[in-house]
Amino acid sequence: MRILQVTAEIFPLLKTGGLADVAGALPLALLAAGQDVRALLPGFPAIAAGVRDAQTVAEFDAPWGERVGLRLGRIVTAGAPDLPAYWIDAPALYDRPGNPYEDASRSPYSDNHRRFALLGWVAARLAQGLDANWQPEVVHAHDWHAALAPAYLAFTPDNGKPRAGSVFTIHNLAYQGLFAPWHLGELGLPPAAFGMNGLEYHGQLSFMKGGLVFADRLTTVSPTYAREIQTPEQGFGLDGLLRHRAGALSGILNAVDDQVWNPATDKLLPERFDPRRMGGKARCKAALQEELGLAPEADAPLFVVVSRLTEQKGLHLVLHGLDALLAQGGQLALLGSGDAALESAFRDRANAAPRSVSVTLGYSEPLAHRLFGAGDVTLVPSRYEPCGLTQMYGLKYGSLPLVHRVGGLADTVTDSTLEDMAAGTATGFAFNEFSDTAYERAQRRAFALFRRSADWRAVRSSAMRRPADWANAAAGYVDVYRQALAR
Repeated sequence: MRILQVTAEIFPLLKTGGLADVAGALPLALLAAGQDVRALLPGFPAIAAGVRDAQTVAEFDAPWGERVGLRLGRIVTAGAPDLPAYWIDAPALYDRPGNPYEDASRSPYSDNHRRFALLGWVAARLAQGLDANWQPEVVHAHDWHAALAPAYLAFTPDNGKPRAGSVFTIHNLAYQGLFAPWHLGELGLPPAAFGMNGLEYHGQLSFMKGGLVFADRLTTVSPTYAREIQTPEQGFGLDGLLRHRAGALSGILNAVDDQVWNPATDKLLPERFDPRRMGGKARCKAALQEELGLAPEADAPLFVVVSRLTEQKGLHLVLHGLDALLAQGGQLALLGSGDAALESAFRDRANAAPRSVSVTLGYSEPLAHRLFGAGDVTLVPSRYEPCGLTQMYGLKYGSLPLVHRVGGLADTVTDSTLEDMAAGTATGFAFNEFSDTAYERAQRRAFALFRRSADWRAVRSSAMRRPADWANAAAGYVDVYRQALAR
């Protein structure tokens, strides 16, 4: 099949979160499965600079009259085939410094409705033959940034030829792409696209709802999250629509790109290791403790956080439990940024106990790898979590995840109960109730297991050997693409 992946970011060119990792790994897995795959991306500076050998495919006007171009080149990833990639050349929309979605004051750009509508609009144009040399049979749009692609396809005039199938993947339902309703007229969609059975959401224009209503098939990034978003608690006002479309909705669990996240081959680690040769992990821990100024104590369990600092991620539980963590002899190393109050609170704790707590604000891909390589426990106590890749990296690197049992966290981490340890299926620590008490009990279980070195090694080995490759996920997506074509 000819499949177009439509996404706002892609690893290794541009990454602000897990979307980029998925968008980078899934096309390569589909290529390995024999599919004909290309990506479509907005022309952010990092993308325009990173797509090699780009040539002009077309020049045309956006629905609001702005002249834009479409370029085609290739993304080169070590150890993988090149990925053909289109990028939209619209400097007035995309050529801005810093975050691709927000300005320097962390306010969303006022023209985001145009910037991301254009992504969906160009996807639909490609499905109509904009590139005379390649026309997708399936358009796969990722998250709200690309969610208008199915809407544009749905309102494409019938020219007697088969319409491309459309698939929309929800990576996080909480971020919906909401805009004032009067912007609809700018975007090249007819008035019929707006309404209860269209893009209207409490009087606003919802890109996310456009994907949910108009796509032939819907997916999200874990089976448990696919069930959770059909409830009022996690449906963000769209649960009724999702229940209505339940027959078209699938949960396909994300995976880990073994070319990028593999402690046996990871060149970002000071020393590599695998489940049979774990000496390198101890040396990774010692090196990180020295790098971050933590006390060089091999027997101090090192808890790591690599996360956006937001309320969703449950990091107030980590703050509340930090005194108990330190009292039991643990260390904490955090990498992330986000909410100013959380940043300040963690920074204060690091200043108060610099030999036990390290806080690095911002994001660094190399440091993230070193944290997982060194860590004993990876903290992911999210209030909700569509899938989560952090806990998967923790599993892969033998940094046992401690998670709230929701979404993809429930699908990937098995609590270290006696029966699961006996069965060899335990891979970390999980708690059910989203509360300080439940979190701290899980934290105490982590300390208790760490002190039982033989049991710790057994659970760690099970975690590192847990299958998490993209081949199975890609096969699931291929099935969904076939369903979209057979609509």
